[in-house]
Formats: sequence, structure tokens, C-alpha cells
Amino acid sequence: GPHMTRHPLQNRWALWYLKADRNKEWEDCLKMVSLFDTVEDFWSLYNHIQSAGGLNWGSDYYLFKEGIKPMWEDVNNVQGGRWLVVVDKQKLQRRTQLLDHYWLELLMAIVGEQFDEYGDYICGAVVNVRQKGDKVSLWTRDATRDDVNLRIGQVLKQKLSIPDTEILRYEVHKDSSARTSSTVKPRICL
Repeated sequence: GPHMTRHPLQNRWALWYLKADRNKEWEDCLKMVSLFDTVEDFWSLYNHIQSAGGLNWGSDYYLFKEGIKPMWEDVNNVQGGRWLVVVDKQKLQRRTQLLDHYWLELLMAIVGEQFDEYGDYICGAVVNVRQKGDKVSLWTRDATRDDVNLRIGQVLKQKLSIPDTEILRYEVHKDSSARTSSTVKPRICL
């Protein structure tokens, strides 16, 4: 066949999928779906998998750089935190559109290295599909670098077209792991 031009990405990425199963350990529910390192392979994967809005309650997708496990205990994540975007369950009629929009824009921004010179600080992206409200988050590796994380958050807000009326929170993983997320005091608000 004709030779297809491949457009290499700056990093190789792994997509993971978690299907909730109360009878299994969390890590046993987590499966790596695919590794890719070109634009074409990203789109081929994205177009073949279930959209985020079509996932069952309790499911997650994780897109992380190769070699970084999608859990906060990983050495690349343990000092880090996450920008959190909550998809309000009040917007149910728009929920799937909004969730799919946020997730795709976030994926394109991270694989396309859209975060100025701060790409090295980005570990991955997560979508959690939950009945009480979906969450999309962007994980960064150093929670102490407020300058870096603030800029990453600003780009995130712009890429996802999040209105200024909605507050984004940057949470430190170590704080989140210690208690339920509703009581976590964010390190940065935007």
C-alpha cells in the first residue's frame, strides 16, 4: 500500500481503562488498552474506543506518559497534584457532550504539547465517570511549582473553553489521598 506519513508525538502515551468491579482490587480492574506515539495512532485509537460520555458509571480512562502508572503513588506523581474540572450533574442534558468535549480537548492539548514549555511537568489526564458528577483532571508532577501549575491551569481553562464563572481547583495528591475530596483545600484556584 501507499506509504503513510506518520507524525511523531514528542512522547509515547499509554491509554488505560478501569471498569469498576467491587469484587476486585482496584489495580486488577485497571487495564492498559494501547500505547501510541504518532498523531495518526492517537486518532485511530480515539475513534475506536467508547467515548468518555458513553462509559458506564464507575469507569475511568487514564492517558499517561509511557512509564508513569496512573496512580498517585507512582514516583512521577507522588509529589504532584491535579487540576480538577467537575462536570456538574445539573447539566445532565449536556453532560455527554460536555464530558466528551472536555476529554478530547484535554487529550489533544497534552499529546500535542500545548502547555508552553511546561510539557515535562505533565504526567497525564484522567476522566472519572460518576453518577454524582463526572471529573476530568490533568495531573502534574510537582505540586510545589505554583508558577508552572498556574500556567498549566490557565492553558487548560482556555483549551477547554471553561467560563470564568467556573472555578478550577489544583489539588495536591497527598492532601487528596488523606481525606475525601470534598474537604480538600485546593492549593491554587483559578
